[in-house]
This record gives sequence, structure tokens and C-alpha cells, in this order.
Amino acid sequence: MAGTLYIVATPIGNLEDITLRALKILKEVDIIAAEDTRHTLKLLNHFEISKPLISYHRHNEDQKTNILIDKLKNGENIALVSDAGTPGICDPGEVIIKMAIEEQINIVPIPGACAMINALICSGIDTKEFIFLGFLPLNKKIRKEKLKTISNSKETVILYEAPHKIEETLKDLKEIIEDRKIVIARELTKIHEEFFRGDIEEAIKYAENIKGENIIVIEGNNKLKDNELIDMTLEEHYIYYKKQGYSKKEIIKKVAKDRKVPKNEIYMKYIQKE
Repeated sequence: MAGTLYIVATPIGNLEDITLRALKILKEVDIIAAEDTRHTLKLLNHFEISKPLISYHRHNEDQKTNILIDKLKNGENIALVSDAGTPGICDPGEVIIKMAIEEQINIVPIPGACAMINALICSGIDTKEFIFLGFLPLNKKIRKEKLKTISNSKETVILYEAPHKIEETLKDLKEIIEDRKIVIARELTKIHEEFFRGDIEEAIKYAENIKGENIIVIEGNNKLKDNELIDMTLEEHYIYYKKQGYSKKEIIKKVAKDRKVPKNEIYMKYIQKE
């Protein structure tokens, strides 16, 4: 009988964020596949866990995936962990998960910390709909396409960025996000945890001497041109403002203004729909 592959989330800073279930699984599995065995060893030592470790990172994923799959087929249970947070989210994991699915091996998620989610919920920016783009690519052509996606996105956008690249990234964003709100979440769950909330000009100034891990949260582009709004159906127009958190009364007022018709006319049309 094949073993189980556990995808185990680990703390992104504060070790107290480890879950009881994660500790139980790490104690029970046969092997722990770690992005950096030295980093994971510190975590295991802190919780007095002793298990065989195997290195599993971006540069050896192809080679080690086959080895780990063979072990799973032989009945061994494996916990996959990254240096911090949830494996597979901008960290190794996607390759082995896909192969395990192909081989009909049982995969079990062990939930826990995820930096982008923690940044989003404390950002003060709309959480109802969002897109996660990870790290912006270095390739100029692909980077330009991603920036266009951010420019046009009506949903909240979340990015990861390294401290030595964040200033350059913010300057690129300056060209496309205008006066949209931006939040930088720095060193989440660590001693120097900090949230910057403001506009892009203030963000660039803030990032001049920034250190540590950063998540960027960008308000969605909710400024459609008048003709785009008018071309919407009444229902689409209503949903457009509803997603922004407006009340029914406020939506009716806005829709009437956009369409240059009396509020009562819009109100009656919505009444008929209900």
C-alpha cells in the first residue's frame, strides 16, 4: 500500500504559529522533505522532533521528485515543508504534487501560515476578490504583461518582493496604479512586523531603506470609463458597485449618476427585478 504525501505549512516567522496537527504529522512521518534541511532542522530541534531529512528545492526538484515518489510507492509517509509558509505557494511542491496525483498517491494538506493571506486580511483593502501574482518576473516582456494585468485588474492584487528589488518594483507600479491604495506588509509575525498603508509615492519613499520579507497588496482598479459603465447591463452595473462594498441605496445613486437618469427610474427597475 502506498504512503501519504503531507503538504505541511510551517511558521513564516513566529514559531508559535505551528499547528498541533503539523507537529503530530512531523513526528509520525517516515521522512521530511525540506527546502533547506538546515533551516528545517532548527524548527525540528525547537520542538524536539527527530526525523530523517531529504533536501527538496527548486534546483533538485526534477531529480528528487522521482526518489520521493518511489518511497511513497513503497509505503513510506512523507511530509513536505518549505522554509516558511505553505509549500507550493512560490516555494517547491507543485512538481511532486502533480506527479503524486498521476500516481494516485494520497495527498493531505496540513493547513497553516500563508504570508499572502495574512498580508491581505490586515491590509484594509477589499478581500472579497483578489489575484496573487507571486514575484514579478525579471524578463522585461513578461514583466510588462504582468504589470498590464495589475493595471487592468479590478480585483485586489498581491505580490511578493525581495527587499533589494522592492524599490524598483514600486517605481514600475507607479506608472500604472495612479492613486490606488497600496499596502506593504513587512516581516510578518516577526519582531519587526510592520504595515505601511498609503499611496505609491509614499510607498517608494518608505521602501528606500527597507529590510526583510515583503508582501505588496494593491487596491483593484475600480475606475472604469463612463462609456464602459453605460455599456454594462443594469445587473452588471449593480454588481460592479456591489463588489466595491456599496449599499443598495448608494449603488442606485451611483448607477443613476453614471447613466444620467433619475434615481427613481433606477430604483423602479431594481424593484421590478426582485
